[in-house]
Amino acid sequence: MFKSAPFILDDSFTIVNYHIPLLEIKKKLNEYNFVIVSGGTYFIITHYENSLMALGDDSIPIIDWLEQLHWLKSTVISDVNEINTAVDWRRPVLVKNEKGMIGVLSAEKRIEMLEVENRQVSAYFQTLAETINESVTAVDHAGHVVYWNTTAEETYKIKKEYILGKKIGEHFRDESIVLHRILNEGRPVRGQYHRPDKDTHVLINASPIMIENKIIGGVATEHNITNIIRLNEELDSNSTLLVQKSNPFSTLVSGSPKFQETLKIAQKVAHADIPIHLTGEPGSGKEMLAQAIHYGGTKAEGPFITLNCSVIPPALLEMELFGFQKETFTAEQQTLQIGRIEQALEGTLFIEDIDKMPLQVQGKLLNYMVDQGFYRVGGVEKITSPTRIITSTSESIEVLVKQGNFNEQLYFHLSVITIDIPPLRTRKEDIIAHAQNYIQEFSSKYKKPVPEISSETMNQLVNYDWPGNIRELRNTMERLVLLNDKSVITEEHLPDTMKSKLIVKQTNSLIGESDQQEDVVINSEVLEIEEALRKTYGNKSAAANLLGISRGTLYNKIKEFGLN
Repeated sequence: MFKSAPFILDDSFTIVNYHIPLLEIKKKLNEYNFVIVSGGTYFIITHYENSLMALGDDSIPIIDWLEQLHWLKSTVISDVNEINTAVDWRRPVLVKNEKGMIGVLSAEKRIEMLEVENRQVSAYFQTLAETINESVTAVDHAGHVVYWNTTAEETYKIKKEYILGKKIGEHFRDESIVLHRILNEGRPVRGQYHRPDKDTHVLINASPIMIENKIIGGVATEHNITNIIRLNEELDSNSTLLVQKSNPFSTLVSGSPKFQETLKIAQKVAHADIPIHLTGEPGSGKEMLAQAIHYGGTKAEGPFITLNCSVIPPALLEMELFGFQKETFTAEQQTLQIGRIEQALEGTLFIEDIDKMPLQVQGKLLNYMVDQGFYRVGGVEKITSPTRIITSTSESIEVLVKQGNFNEQLYFHLSVITIDIPPLRTRKEDIIAHAQNYIQEFSSKYKKPVPEISSETMNQLVNYDWPGNIRELRNTMERLVLLNDKSVITEEHLPDTMKSKLIVKQTNSLIGESDQQEDVVINSEVLEIEEALRKTYGNKSAAANLLGISRGTLYNKIKEFGLN
């Protein structure tokens, strides 16, 4: 990975044959640092060994004197890459190329090279460890901490001087299990959830450090996801009731024959305690229909809990779904987090975008659906929690099943009843009724007079394609009520992005597609999305709320515009 340090070769040498007398060797050692005795095999005599020459007879051939002393021959290498192969460093090494001998490399100089290489590798590692925004821990084969970066200090409030040289288990019992496991088994850990204390949540990646199939240590990085967890909890606590509890299906009244058929199916299965799968474009009203099924059926008295697989990191989904339990010596100190299935006990759990759920978690969910029992992450006690499951996807998951990206048996359990929600653009007859209902709802919510919608504005609403579907319509109406203080809502009150798209659509219908106008609209949207993501620290669910669009619509726009 790293280039070797430059060779430090000594070119102060001379080459002599086997039969030169010892006296000549003594003279040459006064002129050169090395004398190389050549004759099929190479022997190197260094200048500091000149005093040893004084013990021999000046007239004796050098080869005879070397044999008497059992002098070790020197290794000859012809490629710098050979320096790391088996070399006998008890004697200086001779280096040659296609033109002949080019220098001598002593063991002392080789040690200097290794020290330079070691400093280089150490500098790269330390710079990398301090650059990434994650806690980095490195341990030796016995579990002693040999590196602890600044982010680790900030995350765990432990200074380097208090942990370096100590066993990791002295500070983190659970953390030591992860690192000790890779030291013992040699298998890496990826995306494992860990909760070192009640206020900190991290995801761990850990790998063994190996040389020649021998484990000499391990490195772990911990990504602090505490803020993400707290933001998700805040968003969940502020979840909106989208239907009336007393008569939930009245909120979904539609003039569309196709949607009316959808509602009939939903009303029939609401009283049947079986899984239901909803499909439809992002924002088409899947959560609204799920709430209507819950409050219009046998589970109405129980809680309605949601879990969105698109906004929760995959490594956290298992913990969010089934809960987390950290055993300690005393029951008072144990960490317990109730998962969504338990939170929805005797009620309904609505799992959005279940196609984004990792296969491993899908398997555990399948086991739960078979016998209504599960184990919390880290727990050993089987929990029984009768909960109704409603799932949703924006597209059919049959293709994912065929590709092997979705558990086939889970698909069979979920798709007993599948209900497809048509997009809002195909049922424009519903737009006027929904717009007026939302105006009433939000005027009451914000205690404001109910404004009228001008005929021109209503015409604009009907002609708009609503890519975010019913969720976008609802958010738009809330914005109009909240920001407008006049008795009539006019075109000027519509969001700029919406007006831009309507202008482009009208212009295209008259003179064809206008690339320039499309670019203006796209650039405006990109800037708004980037600003929303910046304000919410990259949390797409919170950004979607700021923009007044659904999470699914935001994901599609991020993909469409190539935003990272």
